[in-house]
Amino acid sequence: MQIWVGLGNPGAQYAMHRHNVGFMAVDTIAEVHQFEPWKKQFQGWAAQGRIGSQRILLLKPATFMNESGRSIGEATRFFKAETGDVTVFHDELDLAPFKVKVKIGGGTAGHNGLRSAEAHIGNEFRRVRIGIGHPGHKDRVTGYVLGNYVKAELDPLAEMLGAIASVAGWLAAGDDPRFMSEIALRLADRD
Repeated sequence: MQIWVGLGNPGAQYAMHRHNVGFMAVDTIAEVHQFEPWKKQFQGWAAQGRIGSQRILLLKPATFMNESGRSIGEATRFFKAETGDVTVFHDELDLAPFKVKVKIGGGTAGHNGLRSAEAHIGNEFRRVRIGIGHPGHKDRVTGYVLGNYVKAELDPLAEMLGAIASVAGWLAAGDDPRFMSEIALRLADRD
């Protein structure tokens, strides 16, 4: 069982925040791949399904960002999964908006959700880094990250989320480079 975690904050008031793009990604994957309905589980919402031959649990922690690791740890222990079976979808300030990169391990770059995950399951999980860009000055980061996507960003956001979901089979199969290149190809048309 692979565990794919979308990071975000629960509640309607946070739904369109840049910080919630991880939730948006797993919601889109669940819809496109017709996962079972979401249910309360592991201190969050969980949905099971398959992508290709891989069984996948999608998870949206309901613990708020800075305690996400509690939910991830509970699901990981339940399925007796390894840290390497976990993929975390999260917002990334250091990537241009709507760029998607995958890496294993690494630092947390001040991201409280990643820091919490690392505290509960270790560092060597896969990260799907979803670019939100940087507001330019560190004093503006919190308001920017916790701000809603603006109207002009909604179409590119939908296209990127659709691309992530439609090529998720490569991620499930462990072909991270192909996953990234397929997303880049699909999004290149709009540039």
